[in-house]
Amino acid sequence: VQLQASGGGLVQAGGSLRLSCAASQPILSNYVIGWFRQAPGKDREFVAGIRWRDGRRMYRDSVKGRFTISRDSATETVDLQMNSMNSEDTAVYYCAVQRNDRMTPIQSFQSASLYDVWGQGTLVTVSS
Repeated sequence: VQLQASGGGLVQAGGSLRLSCAASQPILSNYVIGWFRQAPGKDREFVAGIRWRDGRRMYRDSVKGRFTISRDSATETVDLQMNSMNSEDTAVYYCAVQRNDRMTPIQSFQSASLYDVWGQGTLVTVSS
């Protein structure tokens, strides 16, 4: 499977942006799709993840209540709706997939090492 991330751009603080991650093949039920980001000079960090089977979600604390991850089985895409954005959201955003053959604990969504396919990044810049 290949992943294609899109939707990045420039947005003012307080504004919204929607990222989309499209898969080249059907996403299987135990797969987990995650969004990560990496700001300049900082380590990559988990943002949000969703399990395809049941839609279970996990978010990092700093985006809870502002970001929403969702899936669309018709288009095999996972979107990340980002609202009330601030300068700390500026980063290159990546989507990735855990191709699990069984259901895994929700806590595992945040482990970058468990994701085995990564899309190219899309740059998000929040201006103050």
